Formats: sequence, structure tokens, C-alpha cells
Amino acid sequence: QVRLVESGGGSVQTGGSLSLVCTPSGRTFSYSDMAWFCQAPGKEREFVALISSTDGTWYGGPAMGRFTIARDNAKNLLYLQMNRLKAEDTAIYSCAAESDGRGGYVYWGQGTQVTVSS
Repeated sequence: QVRLVESGGGSVQTGGSLSLVCTPSGRTFSYSDMAWFCQAPGKEREFVALISSTDGTWYGGPAMGRFTIARDNAKNLLYLQMNRLKAEDTAIYSCAAESDGRGGYVYWGQGTQVTVSS
């Protein structure tokens, strides 16, 4: 069974940093796109960042310049470094793996809560 498990969430003050980790199990994703999404209460899920199998990266507007997505294929891990956090970054952050060819992803984690207080 394939699972994605996020960790590293927590509560920080505005301007702080958090490092999220996505740990897949059941298979490796070295040849797959992987991404981070977030969902704030009462809002739709929002794209945060994507890293391709060739390490190309793309970011959603709010993440650009503050967040960094990275992967370690040898360890089968996905990371999201979040700096200069703002209150509006408060959300559940989930990782996703393997594009389904229709704009979505095949595998999703349950998410980790990030809370930024001012």
C-alpha cells in the first residue's frame, strides 16, 4: 500500500520558518512529479509548489520567494522549506505524488497543520 505522510508542521509566529517533510512508503517516486498543496479553513485547496522528476520547480504566487521545494531521491523524501511565514499561510499542507495526466495527482498525504500567529 502506498502512503504519503507529512511531518514538520506546527505553530510559529509571523516571520518564522518551518520545514515540512513528506515521507512516502510503499514505492519510490524518483521518476514522478511531486508537489505541495495547502488548504485553509473555508477555502479550496491551493497549489504551493511542484518539483518534477528532473528537479524543475514551480511555485504558486504566495510561495514564490519564500518557500523552497526540494527532493532527495536517495532517501525518497520531499521537502518544503517555508520562510518568512505570514498569518495567511495558516493551512493544512499536503504532499502529492505522480501526476494523473488530468491536472491532479494519484497519491495524497493526509496533511500537516501549519499555524502562523501574528
